[in-house]
Amino acid sequence: MPDIAPPAARPVRLHNYLAYGSNDVLGAGSMAVISGWVLIFYTQFCGLSAGQAATIFAVARILDAFASPMIGYISDHFGGTWLGQRFGRRRFFILAAIPLLPSFALMWLPGQGFWYYLVSYVLFELVYAMEIIPFETLAAEMSSDYRTKAKFAGSRILFGQASAILAGFLPLWLIEALGRDSADTFFYMGIIFAILFMATAGLLYAFSWERHLPAEAAAVARAGPRTAGGPGQALKALYRNLFSTMRIRAFRLHLGMYLGGYISQDIFNAAFTFFVIFALAGSTAIASGLLGTMYIVQFVAVIIAINLALRASPSRAYQVAAADFAVGVLALVGLWLLGVPATSPWIWLPIILSGLGRGALNYIPWATYNYMADVDEIVTGQRREGSFAGVMTFVRKATQAAAVAGVGFIMQAGGFISGAQVQSDQAILTMALLLGVGTVGCLSAGIYVSTRFRLSPATHDILMHEIEHLRSGARTPSTPAAGAVVEDLSGWRYDQLWGNNPVAGAATR
Repeated sequence: MPDIAPPAARPVRLHNYLAYGSNDVLGAGSMAVISGWVLIFYTQFCGLSAGQAATIFAVARILDAFASPMIGYISDHFGGTWLGQRFGRRRFFILAAIPLLPSFALMWLPGQGFWYYLVSYVLFELVYAMEIIPFETLAAEMSSDYRTKAKFAGSRILFGQASAILAGFLPLWLIEALGRDSADTFFYMGIIFAILFMATAGLLYAFSWERHLPAEAAAVARAGPRTAGGPGQALKALYRNLFSTMRIRAFRLHLGMYLGGYISQDIFNAAFTFFVIFALAGSTAIASGLLGTMYIVQFVAVIIAINLALRASPSRAYQVAAADFAVGVLALVGLWLLGVPATSPWIWLPIILSGLGRGALNYIPWATYNYMADVDEIVTGQRREGSFAGVMTFVRKATQAAAVAGVGFIMQAGGFISGAQVQSDQAILTMALLLGVGTVGCLSAGIYVSTRFRLSPATHDILMHEIEHLRSGARTPSTPAAGAVVEDLSGWRYDQLWGNNPVAGAATR
């Protein structure tokens, strides 16, 4: 039988935090490698145009629009199957993905054509979704305590930042070993990361568990979707359930903060290497060193952010982090306007400022994400971690691809020439505008949304108390203040909570 137990029955030990967090070597590490290097690899080493590279991302996202939500939905209802009972409704998918993770290395095989890179990229993205969506449910599965979930998020992001450091420096080390013009640099990097992905996924499976479902929730999971009319109606019901998550106010605001912080980094990462090489007269090795240093600063910033999130408002910490990142980006563009090269010691000022902001921005949304299923539970009376993880993964991958593809299309429109050693003034200006306006614009949107987000340790305690209050049969708030808090978090009137609303219907149909 799978390792399934009630959260209260199993204390969370250090090795559980470490095993859970280590899996973000896949989650954040692969995304750091892709956002930072895949455009350079495709355009400078594989002969693809920026438009062809962007097309690869677009096609993968269309397919992922079906795959990621489907995986999340299936994992919510997988507990009633023999495999789910034997290996766990979430953890089965993690186990099944392990032998498929070497597909990451295949993405970086040099000397292939457009169709090879399209198929290999899509293959890895599907494997990624198969592993990462169940992973993202496990913090909520293993504990319902605010501080424990915050520590899970902290462990995850610390490992993610460590893998991002490796993603930054590894190309530099391989360039020094293989030579500046060797495309094998990226293939060996892919092999190293694929091995790490398999090892950390194995640790996650070995040292995680799933919560014991209440009888009514277990019955829903076994039953699955109640639909008639064939596969088409079933698919409609699936998406109705998944995107009903958007009717949870805290989740909508959380997504706004998440996208503001992460899309800004995607744009920055995709444009940064080109900006260093062509605008600041640097090289791939210099860009690798700068990225690696930035990720080291981010690692330190995550440690600071963990303490702030446990003691203060996540929204305030988010605003400070976004402002730091924005100042660092503007300083970087300012150095270009002043004619300062990448070899100048002044380059370290914007790198450090950006890293401090980016580290906190990476941690805060994932810390708050772990509580979204709690807010949903007071609305629906159900546990839908898989649905939220499916939507989160789809949104993350879709927006990252849109950002990277957008950078590719805009650079091509701005006159960028693949494989050229020197770019035109117009192409360099386009890179600078992408880096500055694109990044800061997304950060500004995230800051605006954060001013309306009120989940904190104090409000989460009230939320959990009201869930137990409703579970006991009550239909009015324990206090007027508590009622106001859960109405603000959920976006629904108190008399509509605990299944008395259309969201609960969408979740069970």
